[in-house]
Amino acid sequence: MAKIIAAITMSVDGYITGPDDGPGKGLGEGGERLHYWVMGGPWSYEDEPQIEPEGEDAEYLNEMTARGAIVVGRTMYEAADHWGEKNPFGMPVFVVTHRPEQEPKTGEFRFVGGFEEAIDRAKEAAGTKDVSIGGGADVIRQGLDAGIVDELHIIVAPVILGGGKRLFEDFTKCLDLENRGVRQSRWATFMQFEVRR
Repeated sequence: MAKIIAAITMSVDGYITGPDDGPGKGLGEGGERLHYWVMGGPWSYEDEPQIEPEGEDAEYLNEMTARGAIVVGRTMYEAADHWGEKNPFGMPVFVVTHRPEQEPKTGEFRFVGGFEEAIDRAKEAAGTKDVSIGGGADVIRQGLDAGIVDELHIIVAPVILGGGKRLFEDFTKCLDLENRGVRQSRWATFMQFEVRR
């Protein structure tokens, strides 16, 4: 049976971005270090990465991109500068927004007016494959609060950011998680939890 998997990278001190994230600096000040595992090593907004992920990093990234659809928030979409108007995920992307009428005409992204509708549309698009909730923090918290997340994957980058956006900011629901596995690379620790109901 297809699952809903929420996955996000954060720092050791619980931040999913550094300070001052936004267009041109989607992960905030120093936040690039969160995604060294995705880029295959150090990179910056000024210089495109020249290497590819390998080992555990590549394996996890391949698992992520083999899912059937992904749901992201408008803030993440804007902070990523619309990914240059090109879908980087290789699967349908549903963007939760209060302004669905602003959907780009390219067909690369589907704007949806509410979280529940985005999940329903993503499940339909995914068919028998899993659905990802890819961030930001707000859509992951909505999924956990609604009780629809089957697995929570926290990728911890070996960095302390000291500020930015926290994954569980103002989240007060109590949840039990079951360990499903831990993997490690030079750039990240991949923790997978089943969300118990």
